[in-house]
Amino acid sequence: HIPMDEIAPRGQRLPLSSPVRQKQQRTAAKALPPPTPSQRLPRAHVLLSIMAETITADAVADAVAPGGIDAGHTAWILMSCALVNFMTPGLAFFYGGLVRRNHVLSIIIQNYVCMGIITLIWVVWGFSLCFGASGWFYGDPGDFVMLNRVSGAPLPHEGRGKMGEAYVEGIPGLVFAAYQGMFAVITPALMTGAFAERIKFAPFLVFVVLWVHLVYFPWCHWVWGPNGWLMTWGVCDFAGGLVVHVTAGFSALATVMALPSREKLEGAPVDTTPHNVPYVALGTALLWFGWFGFNGGSALGSDSVAAYALINTEISASVALLVWMFIEWKLEGKPSLVGVCVGAIAGLATITPAAGFVKPWAAVVIGTASAIFCYACVYGLTKMGYDDALDVWGVHGMGGFLGTCLLGVLAEHDVNGVSGDWNQFKKQLAAALLCAIYSFVVAFALMKGLMLVMDVVPDVEMVRSGLDYSMHGMLAHNSDDDDAKPKKSAARGPEKTEEMDGSGAKVGIRLDP
Repeated sequence: HIPMDEIAPRGQRLPLSSPVRQKQQRTAAKALPPPTPSQRLPRAHVLLSIMAETITADAVADAVAPGGIDAGHTAWILMSCALVNFMTPGLAFFYGGLVRRNHVLSIIIQNYVCMGIITLIWVVWGFSLCFGASGWFYGDPGDFVMLNRVSGAPLPHEGRGKMGEAYVEGIPGLVFAAYQGMFAVITPALMTGAFAERIKFAPFLVFVVLWVHLVYFPWCHWVWGPNGWLMTWGVCDFAGGLVVHVTAGFSALATVMALPSREKLEGAPVDTTPHNVPYVALGTALLWFGWFGFNGGSALGSDSVAAYALINTEISASVALLVWMFIEWKLEGKPSLVGVCVGAIAGLATITPAAGFVKPWAAVVIGTASAIFCYACVYGLTKMGYDDALDVWGVHGMGGFLGTCLLGVLAEHDVNGVSGDWNQFKKQLAAALLCAIYSFVVAFALMKGLMLVMDVVPDVEMVRSGLDYSMHGMLAHNSDDDDAKPKKSAARGPEKTEEMDGSGAKVGIRLDP
């Protein structure tokens, strides 16, 4: 018998505190056998699933700030900014190891001074010229002057029809401005390897300042800026194949043709053997390390596109390193560490425009093609008698050109929304040709113009004594240490001899008396 007050109304359940409900639960529990281990596992999974959903929801709510800032994306771009900044000192060591021993400091200071002068220009008006409201040639210089209206919130979009939207979702405008500024810094520094050992420091500063305004800023705006006409047309450049490598590489070629060669300047054959190969290897390591931020960070978020860009960067550099080594081994008889390093840089430069548009198998193709194509370009330019001191045009200029064109063939839609086809290839090829011609003509005119009004080329005595001392009053290496004879150890130790036994074999180890 159950009391009437213990009977639940139709469609409802008895409360948990009800004695009848509790008695029913105890009876049911006794009637059921204890759960087996296989039964406990699904129950644990259900509990863990509920906990994970709760934690994930809380984490997502915490990661996306009220202002639309995504903590994960922001952290990755902050790290990428530091990685790209690290590339300029890496480039300085790479170039410093390749030049002659009394010109090391002169090229390192050229790289480092770009970090100072270009950063200042970028903050004052350079960022606005690139990412301000489109004026066809430049962005509006007044939009973000002195980084005005660039804050911890996403950068406001200045494109037509997109006012009020964020230019890049999820990251602060200050982080975006800092990251893009690192690209502006390293681009003119790339050119220094072409005219190494034959330009004075003051004219170099003037040339760099004019060049970024007439070449880098316009191309950055056309390709990456709001309503940039090349971007609107459909031209793609993921991380700077056009904006960085083609502009710098073909401008470098122009300076090579505008300036006298080192042999003509010194009136004698020049020994171009790298003075410090470990510097070259160190510089390559720093550049390769930083390139993960250069390409991976260009996704502007920690997402699947960044993943593609990062792995493609590693694949292309590694494949190009090996192919360049085998080519050099076959043609020159021996593989060299310098060749391995230059091959890796060629692979990195060539994958840059396509890194976030292709799949890993295509990175193998691009890496292979880059080594063959860039090696041929370097060899051909040298045979024609042009003194591109550190092969800037062949590696960076032609590497960026090739990668830009291959993007139009190898891109896959499910990677980043772009498909390689004949139409895309035509756009990429046209943009690469235009960029190459424009950069060459402007840089050649700039250098020739400077030579009319300034003493650009150092005299023969300055070059022979070394630009490190003649222009900067310092030496990278202590000549006294170099000239000193090694002291003989007083310790009694073994000394190998070249004595022969009767068969002609070298024998004998004698002790010093």
